[in-house]
Amino acid sequence: MNNLKEKIRELAKTSWQEIVDVRRHIHANPELSFEEHNTSAFIAGKLKEFGISFKQGIVKTGIVAEIHGKNPLAKTIALRADMDALPILEENKTDYVSRNKGVMHACGHDVHTASLLGVAKILSQLKNEFEGTVRLIFQPGEEKLPGGASLMIKEGVLENPRPAGIIGQHVFPSMEGGKVGFRKGMYMASTDEIYITVRGKGGHAAMPSTYNNPIYIASQVLLELKKEFMDADTRQVPDVPTVLAFGRFIANGATNVIPDEVKIEGTFRTMNEGWRKEAHKKMKATAQKVASNLGGNCEFAIMDGYPFLINNEAMTEKAIAHAKEYLGETNVEELDLRMTAEDFAFYSQVVPACFYRLGTGNVSKGITSGVHTSTFDIDERALETGMGLMAWLAVCELGGK
Repeated sequence: MNNLKEKIRELAKTSWQEIVDVRRHIHANPELSFEEHNTSAFIAGKLKEFGISFKQGIVKTGIVAEIHGKNPLAKTIALRADMDALPILEENKTDYVSRNKGVMHACGHDVHTASLLGVAKILSQLKNEFEGTVRLIFQPGEEKLPGGASLMIKEGVLENPRPAGIIGQHVFPSMEGGKVGFRKGMYMASTDEIYITVRGKGGHAAMPSTYNNPIYIASQVLLELKKEFMDADTRQVPDVPTVLAFGRFIANGATNVIPDEVKIEGTFRTMNEGWRKEAHKKMKATAQKVASNLGGNCEFAIMDGYPFLINNEAMTEKAIAHAKEYLGETNVEELDLRMTAEDFAFYSQVVPACFYRLGTGNVSKGITSGVHTSTFDIDERALETGMGLMAWLAVCELGGK
């Protein structure tokens, strides 16, 4: 295995510039969730170039490819990359800045896809040196409910045969390039979208006896929800990580016009499925009771999002050891729990999974912007780490090392 490790390192090094070019092409041509038609065609072209068989058109733009080593039926391991972009106007001044105004790879999916294509190139050249099959999943729509992962699973990407496990990686701009981070067990939260409509009675602001202000009612709804779900002293389940937050409050009145209704949008995140379901009921009941007591009414809709993401303990422990072999102990860090969410969680609910973070920052070069910002970028040396480590983890899983 040591000889194979060195071969992977060398191939990652020699493939680096090509994969940088791949990443820059994808970054310059971003496409929104479930609209990744040109990205899909580009990936297909690279896979053909590498001599790798694949299937297109899964969830319209998704692709699944397989690299067969010796004795391909012995074991299958899946690797996943997402490929959609975000509706953000990019403000970077680079040669590869987005050409699609208002759309940007601000979450690093260009990096994930380019890295997986790098893995494909590496492993296709080493297929006579490992046993089993590597399944490559290029997934659309991570950024948009119901999540491309859930739809890919429904279309059978984890079947025929079911892989023994799945590995994914995600950019981490607060970690320096060359480093990676892992966490065993529970790692990321479930996420649900909340849509509330509070109704009262509108009217002229100067005549309070003629209206029942829905802005006041909605404010009381939010205060009570905060008290029951977020305040440390009054939370109903204090030992379960939970976030309830609202980012949109629309009351379309004027200085002297009280509107008839208020619309509110927010998110609910937690790490316990039983509490998640219970909380949904409690939130609705609380909001509707507050509105009713104040003479209004409340429609409370919840769109179920992604489940919590759990990293298989045994698989992740092995991956940490293999990463330390490949990168050195000082370049492998332990991650904290995160209340952010990822649709990779759907895979983790079906097969053993390992989802880790790829350091992409470089403070000395000023590469520090976070994901989902208009100035997000990466230290492109991280691509060498990304493709090399993922290829190494895959062959270690197949070899049972």
